[in-house]
Amino acid sequence: MDQKNLILAIVLSVAILLSFQLIVGEQTVAPPPSGPETAQETGGTAPPSTAPSGVSVPTAGGGTAVPAVPDELTRAEVIGQGARVFIETPTLRGSISLRGARIDDLTMTGYRETIDPESKQIVLLSPQGAQNTYFADFGWTGAAAGAALPNAETIWQADVDVLTPEQPLTLSWDNGAGLRFETLYKIDENYLFTVTQRVFNNAGGAVTLLPYGLISRTGTPDILGFYILHEGLLGVFDDVLKEVDYSDLSDDGPIQVETTGGWLGITDKYWLVALVPDQKRAVSARFLHDGRSGVDKYQTDYLYAGTGILPGAMAEVTSHLFAGAKKVLLLDRYEEEQGFAQFDLSVDFGWFYFLTKPLFYALHYLNEKIGNFGIAILILTVGVKILFFPLANKSFVSMAKMKKLQPETVKLKERFGDDKQRLNQEMMALYKKEGANPLAGCLPIVVQIPVFFALYKVMFVTIEMRHAPFFGWIQDLSAADPTSILNGFGILPWGIPELGALSVISIGIWPLLMGATMFLQQRLNPQPPDPVQAKIFLFMPIIFTFLLASFPAGLVIYWTWNNTLSIAQQYTIMRRHGVPIGNK
Repeated sequence: MDQKNLILAIVLSVAILLSFQLIVGEQTVAPPPSGPETAQETGGTAPPSTAPSGVSVPTAGGGTAVPAVPDELTRAEVIGQGARVFIETPTLRGSISLRGARIDDLTMTGYRETIDPESKQIVLLSPQGAQNTYFADFGWTGAAAGAALPNAETIWQADVDVLTPEQPLTLSWDNGAGLRFETLYKIDENYLFTVTQRVFNNAGGAVTLLPYGLISRTGTPDILGFYILHEGLLGVFDDVLKEVDYSDLSDDGPIQVETTGGWLGITDKYWLVALVPDQKRAVSARFLHDGRSGVDKYQTDYLYAGTGILPGAMAEVTSHLFAGAKKVLLLDRYEEEQGFAQFDLSVDFGWFYFLTKPLFYALHYLNEKIGNFGIAILILTVGVKILFFPLANKSFVSMAKMKKLQPETVKLKERFGDDKQRLNQEMMALYKKEGANPLAGCLPIVVQIPVFFALYKVMFVTIEMRHAPFFGWIQDLSAADPTSILNGFGILPWGIPELGALSVISIGIWPLLMGATMFLQQRLNPQPPDPVQAKIFLFMPIIFTFLLASFPAGLVIYWTWNNTLSIAQQYTIMRRHGVPIGNK
């Protein structure tokens, strides 16, 4: 019975690890019709009103289509074709196009594509005509018939040449018929834009306008496709997280949500572009897909309700745009200081949020004090061992007793081998007499699984672990051990070949160390008298070595160190109880 339960625990562990392995655009679509709430207004506005029937946000700001750009033009050449206001912050470099007032050129200066310090910086947003078009736009819709509104072709006037954290930017445009539009942009030292939209009515009659914000992305990006990681459209609506995959949106069609507060956007593994409307105002939000032109285009947008603006009056609304890296503490700060509802959920901490995020906090704190996430993992492992010490210690004591009783259990099998019921009764009586628990062998594995899963999520989804070095050849704890048995761990003069699904055989040094520690720990445990079960146990370290070969190096280091601590603890307990070391 004891061996069957232990095998079951191991099989469950393998199943979980295997699950990790296996599961581990520029024409945009019109935003939603108006909602029931009113836009923020200043003195002199008429009573709030809903938009006329059928009013929606114009396609990507409206207007005629922007002329196609020749394929041979580079992103830099596309950006250089029109007038722009530059963006310069400690974390972002880019520009805002004066044609259409789009935020469509952003590069994150603090992140590169690889660990090579000379590799390209991460490009987040790109204009129409460039590859991977991706931009944000804020505008107005819903005016009376014939009233001109700013659109994708509108040329705005800027009051400064550069937007910085110290210097805001105001773009303005007059439609020549009594309506003057202004958009005030502010940016902090990180990734947050504050966008205030204003309209002044100097016309002869009242008008009804509705402010909107949208994010447009052309082309389906390359994603990892892991079940445990969401990449696609997402948002928090009335404090509920909603995640929408690219494929689901393409298959199922538009999604519309009425919400007060919250946020919505498009996320990659490490990067986020998100709209954050006024958190006290109701908006109508949507996720949209359009593939009619043969190119997939995705859009997420919101629309405030309309307000009637009397002659001589002004209306305004303030929203935000986040465009940058999903740094957990920064997202927490925006949630606390700006009131962005559950903004940290843009990081896919998963079902075990209650365990995963505290583990991240612990690792981040230790890294801040020590300056090395790898060392932080080692210290955290010791902390986890101390936390579970009473349970693990009890388990190891019981396992030591089980091993000491192994000669007696062999004799019982010889005496009652043909009578299974009598054999079980005699063995249970023996265990009870000696205070041994046949299920104790399962506990160390069962206890370790939740922590392993949560730590895996932290390694996999948080940008803080991206390109975080340890020592020696481990320069990225979030990636697999780069050494390989296929090139003599770097000694032989050739690289690691691309083997696709067979890449699991490319085992590095740390996975081998993990397998060795698992084998040593197994040698301390009571061995099953059944030869078949014994062979299964013998192959478990080998199986786990192959399974963990492609896992993040930080996770393999954790598992190896955890095994080492368990070996030391179990060895000490066995010596105290006079149990022979090894499987003699």
